[in-house]
Amino acid sequence: MDRIVAFYSGGADDRGRSLAAILAWPDDRLESVHDYIQWVFPTRARSGVNPSAPLVTGETISAFTSPDLRDRLRRALNRMLRFYGLTSGTGAAGRVEITIDPLRFADCSRNWLHPGNHNHLRLTRIIESLHTLGVEGEAAALQRCLMTDIYEGPGRGRITRQTYAYWSEAIR
Repeated sequence: MDRIVAFYSGGADDRGRSLAAILAWPDDRLESVHDYIQWVFPTRARSGVNPSAPLVTGETISAFTSPDLRDRLRRALNRMLRFYGLTSGTGAAGRVEITIDPLRFADCSRNWLHPGNHNHLRLTRIIESLHTLGVEGEAAALQRCLMTDIYEGPGRGRITRQTYAYWSEAIR
């Protein structure tokens, strides 16, 4: 079985951690541990931080047509949105919308809303992963939130042009 599919189906990553265990971590652990994001939001590109993490293949993409796997991917997204001080909901015409959470953003953004922060690359990875694994609406909503709500709002001067370019190219 595909390693990503096995992980998303209740298995463990290469350190013995399950998806459910990772999603239950407190924010400070999500911030300080750097080798889980490649499992939770896999892409086709090898990671310099965790080169042993599995890569998305055609088999992975096919498996993620499963409503159960997509639901787990959305739960992972929602956990990370809380970590970043963002929230998701349903907007006009039933489309997914991701926006700044007015109750959490100021506190959460202190960890990541400054130039060159490693979380900017994590956010790029999340967009890429969501799009690749077939939840394009969520990928586009996150990209829009970062490039418009954050970059043009509280992130003005705190998000580099290079990060903006990564975010804009995350969905190809």
